[in-house]
Amino acid sequence: MEIKAQSLYQEMQAMSAGAKMEMGNMAAPMDLNKSGTNFAELLGDAINTVNSMQLDSRQKQIDFEMGDKSLSLADVMVTKEKSGIAFEATVQVRNKVLEAYKQIMNMPV
Repeated sequence: MEIKAQSLYQEMQAMSAGAKMEMGNMAAPMDLNKSGTNFAELLGDAINTVNSMQLDSRQKQIDFEMGDKSLSLADVMVTKEKSGIAFEATVQVRNKVLEAYKQIMNMPV
């Protein structure tokens, strides 16, 4: 098998030029996020959603207790359970994030 040095060198130069072009087109590391949002925004939105679910649940409970005929006990209970499950899921995510943070902080440098 014969390897020609000149063609190999030309190939390497072409690959190097292509890599430099790709690096030039790349933005800052924060811009590499393909979803377009960062974790803090997603977490904030999730917490706000859980909060609104809990407020809605509380308001439906108060309305039912005050005698609102448009609400049934089943509607109130379903809304309450949904908000409880959402809260528990948020707590679990928080626990996993804290656990991951602790593991990262304990890694040797």
